[in-house]
Amino acid sequence: MPVPSRTVGHQTDPITHTVDARWLMSYAAGLGESDPAYFDTTRPMGVVAHPLFPVCIEWPTVLALRALEALTEEVTADENRRGIHATHDCVLIRPIQAGDVLTTVATVIGVERRQPGAFLTMDMVTTDGNGAVVCRTRQGSLYLATDVSGPDRPAPAEDPLPALPAAPIATEHVQLSSTAAHVYTECARIWNPIHTDLAVASAANLPGLILHGTATLAHAVSAAVRHLGGGDPLSVTRIRGRFAAMVPMACTLSVRVFANGRFEVCTEDGATAVRDGHVHLQ
Repeated sequence: MPVPSRTVGHQTDPITHTVDARWLMSYAAGLGESDPAYFDTTRPMGVVAHPLFPVCIEWPTVLALRALEALTEEVTADENRRGIHATHDCVLIRPIQAGDVLTTVATVIGVERRQPGAFLTMDMVTTDGNGAVVCRTRQGSLYLATDVSGPDRPAPAEDPLPALPAAPIATEHVQLSSTAAHVYTECARIWNPIHTDLAVASAANLPGLILHGTATLAHAVSAAVRHLGGGDPLSVTRIRGRFAAMVPMACTLSVRVFANGRFEVCTEDGATAVRDGHVHLQ
């Protein structure tokens, strides 16, 4: 069944989370971080959230958007499961801190036909208890081999990326164990069984368990913080990237960081797992 373009403008109900230090520390630990900024609860401002932590509080909202009546009237449950995270653009207005009570709402801002299938863009806005925006994420999902009903209604055009330099300033190698997705699932509190259940992955025609795209992206952001941000996670104000090749486990990822904030992530066989990556630093 096709993805209806009339879903543009539809919105999820608000979903609220209370963020505690345990969750912030677990997310960093799940990525193999060791910087005391992520774990030292004696710091005056407490522990620092990893720049990609917003994906943790946004995940239930992604699921809620997939369950919108306007979408499920035409898209089957199986087709909804085939929707894959394709693009990510997160703007960080202020750091997330332990004790924050954060509310996220998602709005469909685009549905259009693309060669691999239907492309749906959502805008997720997270606010604090005072109603101030904390972060905002524009996320694209691709429904493979699925058509669109109604006219294309594309999302507003994205800002252009800075050019990719000829050579990186640093390359990091990230070793992933066979249980990396299980660890990330529990530490991030992002559960999608295609990453941890072989039976579900096989039913989805995957070659095996694959790592979450947000985990791959988070490793790249960590490398950019080390090589461009002076090791300070608070220096990151925007993260962008497009997901391409799947990341199997166990494997070793290569993260290439460029002087202007661009980055890319490649798998052992040379496939690009994350392309068009960019971290904006203040």
